[in-house]
Amino acid sequence: MDTNTKKIVKKGARILKWVMVVFVVLLVARLPFYLRNENTKEQVAKIHATKLTMDDVMGVNLPPDPGAEADKTVAGVDANKNGIRDDVELAIFKEYPNSAKTRAVLLQYALVLQMEVTQPFENTVNVTEVVREEDRAHSCVADALVPRETPESGRSMTDVKKIENYISSIESKQFNTKERKFTKSNFYENLRSFGPLDEVVCDIDLFTLPN
Repeated sequence: MDTNTKKIVKKGARILKWVMVVFVVLLVARLPFYLRNENTKEQVAKIHATKLTMDDVMGVNLPPDPGAEADKTVAGVDANKNGIRDDVELAIFKEYPNSAKTRAVLLQYALVLQMEVTQPFENTVNVTEVVREEDRAHSCVADALVPRETPESGRSMTDVKKIENYISSIESKQFNTKERKFTKSNFYENLRSFGPLDEVVCDIDLFTLPN
């Protein structure tokens, strides 16, 4: 190999080395973004997979009263691990012991509201997807407890007030401390515009319930 060829080979090797270095640097720089993106996808899938169950509605595994422990943290106590804060769950059962349908729609709404304070991280994507589930649960409350005469008919002010009363009764239980209200306010700062989810609004088929 002559001198010129050796020089060309060495120059090519140096260029290849720097190309590899730049590639590795770019790869490392993109890694956090990739991991955040994957974590977000996993969290969004979990958000939409979290549903109320028939056992929740029928009180198959009701938790014990958490007492003073209920308000010591923002997330509160969820001893039976069903995603609903225990004191809120028990309050709904106490208020509606004879209406599984009412419990079903209000428990679904409470379940979604609890997601607002239990996200492992918050960004515009997973916050918006939680709120889309909240919108779906709100529609379930309205359609189930204050149904329209026909799908096309509007709602009277009386009907709107009834819906607001059901919603506010759960929200007042769910966000009953200064810290919880503050957490909710911060959560909504990451919200972006959204459209409704294209699925049935209620987690439970209400026609299967006895009352």
